[in-house]
Amino acid sequence: MQSNDMVVVVTPSYLPEQSEPNQHRYLFSYHVQVRNNSAQAAQLISRHWVITDAEQNVQEVKGLGVVGKQPLIGPGEVFEYSSGCPLPTPFGTMKGSFHFVGENGVPFDVRIDEFVLSMPRTLH
Repeated sequence: MQSNDMVVVVTPSYLPEQSEPNQHRYLFSYHVQVRNNSAQAAQLISRHWVITDAEQNVQEVKGLGVVGKQPLIGPGEVFEYSSGCPLPTPFGTMKGSFHFVGENGVPFDVRIDEFVLSMPRTLH
């Protein structure tokens, strides 16, 4: 199994009803879709996120699983979840990786490309 057999797509959203701009608190959600395009199952073991706000402050988040789960994703299956991220600025980015173990016992990482967290009308 190769890392490009697992396709990760992230869709971020700004949550105005849960944000407090006057208190420098901007809340974003992100929906993650993980598709297994290989012929074997793989288990998502851990995550690593790198979160950067508009002032270039970086926070790293590492942990087991995602949303309390370590899903086994079979061939052709899709696993989806949603989570959130607070920022002190109306703009930021996230990127990271997921660590998997294939059913053959071989571990591998899947890179998650950088995506933008942005309050509407803050980017030109």
